[in-house]
Amino acid sequence: MSVRGAFRARPSLRTQRRLTRGMQVLLAAIVVYGVVFGQPKAITNGGLGLFVTFVPALLERNYDIPLDPWLGVWITSAVLLHTLGSAWFYAQIPWWDHLTHALSASLIAGAGYTTLRAIDLHSDEISIPSRFAFVFILVVVLAFGVVWELFEFALDIVADETGVSMPLAQFGLDDTVLDLMYNSVGALVVATFGQAHLTGVAERVREGLYGALDERS
Repeated sequence: MSVRGAFRARPSLRTQRRLTRGMQVLLAAIVVYGVVFGQPKAITNGGLGLFVTFVPALLERNYDIPLDPWLGVWITSAVLLHTLGSAWFYAQIPWWDHLTHALSASLIAGAGYTTLRAIDLHSDEISIPSRFAFVFILVVVLAFGVVWELFEFALDIVADETGVSMPLAQFGLDDTVLDLMYNSVGALVVATFGQAHLTGVAERVREGLYGALDERS
């Protein structure tokens, strides 16, 4: 990176850290709210969401994978919007669920593409065409969406049998169909633009993971 590029990166990094820290504070506040007022759903969703926001830092520290600063904002935004939705917005704002499903699906699609591209870069014997990557992203997200809906359905059964409030719930067949549709929207966005913007991330993931394995062997 040039000196000019370094100076440009610093404000971006500072902005990303401020945004991420601000959203992490909100997630922590949701957990505290859940503890004080006895809301297990807020505690569960807020706690899990807060843990997920530290994944980029853990990858950088444990595997020496420096990810783009704005990926942290992307991840934190997805978990914060879902946590806010489960705490209140899902019941009050009809389109909030669609927004969180599209954003979460875009994360799954991004992770799927990054993994696929890292494998492609690691071996000269593997060549993955762009069209295959496009289809792969869609299949991964759709499959994950189906598993997620089945998981929510199972939680509904457990809640009915035990009377215990669960952090996730289904709202009928129409809601499930809409969830899968908006999952597809998030996947399409990443499948269309991800190959141009996530290649650098995949290269860093490949260097961090496979580089460590090469040093041990």
